[in-house]
Amino acid sequence: MPLLIPCPTCGVRPYGEFWCSGELPDGGHGGSDDAEADFERVWLKRNVAGLQTERWFHHAGCRRWVTVRRDTLTNVIDAQL
Repeated sequence: MPLLIPCPTCGVRPYGEFWCSGELPDGGHGGSDDAEADFERVWLKRNVAGLQTERWFHHAGCRRWVTVRRDTLTNVIDAQL
């Protein structure tokens, strides 16, 4: 079964319409004043097995950013955040 991503504007769409910007550690809470911590957040991905929060850009649709929680083992979107 293909990965389907819920877009708040366009509805549920196939993942090929989106670009994944990657995981958001700690549920997507912002950056810090520490340059090393920001480097690790951007470049050193955890790649966990299980639920992780991710940002996707709907480039072939409404051109909005979507934040979802996806199970990396099953590709099931658990929630749109």
